[in-house]
Amino acid sequence: MKKLITPEKAVKKINSGDTLLVGGFGLSGSPLTLIDSLLDHHAKDLTVVSNNLGEEGKGLGKLLLSKQLKKAVGSYFTTNRDAVKAWIANELEIELIPQGTLAESLRAGGAGIAAYFTRTAVGTELAKEKEVREFDGELYVLEKAIKGDVSLVKALKADTLGNLFYHKTGMNFNPDVAQAGNIVIAEVDEIVEPGEIPPENVGTPHVFIDFIVKNTKYVKEGGSYVEQDRSAK
Repeated sequence: MKKLITPEKAVKKINSGDTLLVGGFGLSGSPLTLIDSLLDHHAKDLTVVSNNLGEEGKGLGKLLLSKQLKKAVGSYFTTNRDAVKAWIANELEIELIPQGTLAESLRAGGAGIAAYFTRTAVGTELAKEKEVREFDGELYVLEKAIKGDVSLVKALKADTLGNLFYHKTGMNFNPDVAQAGNIVIAEVDEIVEPGEIPPENVGTPHVFIDFIVKNTKYVKEGGSYVEQDRSAK
C-alpha cells in the first residue's frame, strides 16, 4: 500500500510555523496517534485549526503543554483549562469562530471558495474589523475560507486506495478538514481491500488522501480511546 507510512514519518511532513487542520470533536474523531508522534518532532510555532484543543493533557492538549503551539483557531476551548491559562498568560493566541462558520470555512477552503457571507456573528465582538454587507434587508459578515499546510484526520477504516469511512461522531469536521489541507494524513484503525467500504459510506474519497497511518497505540473502551498499555493494567 503506497500511502501507508509510519506515524514518525508522517509528522515529518509538518514544519515549524505550519498551519495544521485537525479533525474531531473533543477527543472523538481525533488523530491521537499522530498528535502523540508530534511530541517527538521538532516542529513548533504551530497554528492549529480545530474545534477545540482536546482536554487537559489529552489529544491536542499535549501539544499545548509541550509549547509547540503558537495559535489556536476554533470554537470551544473551555474543555481544556490549560488552553485558558495559556491564553491568560499570553502564551497562546486564540481566535474564536462559531462552529458552523468553522465548518463552512473549512468546506470553502477545500472547494476553492475564497470567502463567503454569513449572518452568524453579526453585531458581536467576533464581527469586529470584518466586512459587513446588507443583502435583502439583512446584514451579513464576510468570512474567509480556511486552508492549511497539513490536515490530520481520524477515520475508522481506510481501504488500500485511501478511501475513508468515519464512525458516527468521527464525521465531525474530519471530512471538511480532509479537503482543506495541502497535505492530508489520515489515521485509521483498520485497513481493508477496495470495495469493502460501500461507496455510499465513503466519507472522504481517496483522491484527497496523501498518507495513511495505522493506529496501533490506542484501543476503544466504553466509547472512547485509551492507550493500550493503560488498558492492560
